[in-house]
Amino acid sequence: MLNSRNLLSLFVLVAMMCSCYRDRTPSRFQFRDTLQIADTLTAEQQDSISFLHQHHFSENFNFIVRADSLNLLKQQPEELLTGMPTDSFAVKKGKRMVVADIRILPDDAVDSVWVKLATENYEFGWIQESQMLKKVDPDDPISQFISTFSDRHLIYFLLIISLMAAAYFYRRMRQHSDKIVHFNDIPSPYPMALALIVAAAATFYASIQLFAPEAWREFYFHPSLNPFEQPLLLALFLTSVWLMLIVGIAAVDEVRRCLSFNASVSYLMRLAAVCAFNYILFSISTLYYVGYPLLVAYVWFAVGKYRNHNK
Repeated sequence: MLNSRNLLSLFVLVAMMCSCYRDRTPSRFQFRDTLQIADTLTAEQQDSISFLHQHHFSENFNFIVRADSLNLLKQQPEELLTGMPTDSFAVKKGKRMVVADIRILPDDAVDSVWVKLATENYEFGWIQESQMLKKVDPDDPISQFISTFSDRHLIYFLLIISLMAAAYFYRRMRQHSDKIVHFNDIPSPYPMALALIVAAAATFYASIQLFAPEAWREFYFHPSLNPFEQPLLLALFLTSVWLMLIVGIAAVDEVRRCLSFNASVSYLMRLAAVCAFNYILFSISTLYYVGYPLLVAYVWFAVGKYRNHNK
């Protein structure tokens, strides 16, 4: 089992990683002091701050193309709106772009916000904000990770794979007495704790979608791994993510100590399947308010199982 010195070292490492992270773009929460002195700014500066507050990005913000391609208008948006001949060019997937200008066109009934983007090849083009956001991600690995794991197709795929894996591993446990968390577990609390933390993190994630969607949108555009500078729900979510990492390391160490190499690999695969199933189950069920009583029942079940197994 990990001793207190090892756990303390992990905690110090997490604290150092949190404190060293520096946002490349100021977030909305960092603009509160600026908003308080907005009367001293020009009208253009006030409009820029207001736009950032509402849309979470501004000029000089960096994006990366997520879709297969992104079409940009070479001419001015007014030329397209008035029916004049226009031309466009495509920006391929994975290319980076920066916001060069933002214009509000009230005559556009579809989307009045037009964004001018500059590509890596020094090409400039215009696109409506709504069309742009469907095909780009902020140029930050955390934002791209969030976008990937928010994809519905991936969630459905993980759900099917998790159900198939759970059924297979449960059958193996019944036939061969294989070790598996909650049912035929090793004498360590860390695998159980990891499964519970994943369930709690998924519940916090879905709660943000329900009760603080703008806070999550702000976090998506300006991510940070430091929970101490976030609102309450986001702080709880980030804390659970760090706990997931720490407890996951402890769980791997405990499994390695208790089982042989082949048995350890098999057990960790089953543990990963349980955690994936918990993530999908609680992130979806919480959106319908079922996840909260389900989480309480799951904690009661898991702790009770562990206590009975390790009397």
